[in-house]
Amino acid sequence: MGEDSKIPKLEDVAEIAGVSSATVSRFFNNPGMVAAATAERIRAAVAQSHYVPNLMAGGLASSRSRLVAVMVPDIAQSIFNATVEAMVDELSVGGDIVMLGLTGIDNARMPHLISAALARRADAIILTGLLTDQATRDLIRRRETTVIETWGLPEDPIDIAVGFSHRAVGQDIARFVHGRGYRRPHLLSASGTRAMERRQGFLDDWASAGGATPTEQVFTSQTRFGHGRAAFRSLRELDERPDVVVCSSDWLAQGLLVEAMAAGVRVPDELAVVGFGNLTMAAEMRPTITTVDIDGARIGREAVNVLRRRAAGEKIEQRHIDVGFRLMVRESA
Repeated sequence: MGEDSKIPKLEDVAEIAGVSSATVSRFFNNPGMVAAATAERIRAAVAQSHYVPNLMAGGLASSRSRLVAVMVPDIAQSIFNATVEAMVDELSVGGDIVMLGLTGIDNARMPHLISAALARRADAIILTGLLTDQATRDLIRRRETTVIETWGLPEDPIDIAVGFSHRAVGQDIARFVHGRGYRRPHLLSASGTRAMERRQGFLDDWASAGGATPTEQVFTSQTRFGHGRAAFRSLRELDERPDVVVCSSDWLAQGLLVEAMAAGVRVPDELAVVGFGNLTMAAEMRPTITTVDIDGARIGREAVNVLRRRAAGEKIEQRHIDVGFRLMVRESA
């Protein structure tokens, strides 16, 4: 290999920029600690020398890998997309690298992916789906890695939870439905833990208001548009047809509404529909869907803020960060 093709070193960048090697190293590990003018000279020197920093070596020196593992069930039509996008944007600005792990709808791959993240010395693991495997929960509790569980507020989080109460969502929907004068609700729910928490919150509040036991249907797989369409056909076979259907996802609500309109059912006069998630299409279709809005981007930003505070050495006492939710009242109910 000739002299012109030698691999540039950190010392070469320092020489071109007219600073010490320690200053260049500090720039790569924490750009905010370097004066703006100095940082600009270092960037120019990096471009001139075509230097590629060895971030692993820098991470070992600072005890940080700058790797953040984000676990999400899926990314196709996912309710978690806004959260993931916000986290990736914020982390990238700070110089962190995101490892995205797809755990599957049932989160079966999550223990394996968490082990892989720990093996790579990830600074943090951020979960959107539920980690129910107790052995894996115990494993990561024994490590110093920051763990943030999002989209829920478990009673005993592994480390810190950023989310909202699914039970409270169900209770609010029950109060809304009752306040609107509906008396024959039908529940369409996924069988997942969080959907079941919303279902139970609805049932408890509905019963306390003196409502009759709702009819319901539970789907054992992830709910899709087609499930909503099929569910409408099932409703027509009930002895007493409901006046409102509460869906565990906007996809269910959309499928139901499409079939209802095709059958000439007037919404919400003859049948009202409530969704969950406030996906983009909920406000764009006709009728627009009454649903529950979750600020997924805020969840992502709050999670990254926790990581930054930890990196700065701050001790965080708060184990639950509640971002709340909003009921979006639209045309369907």
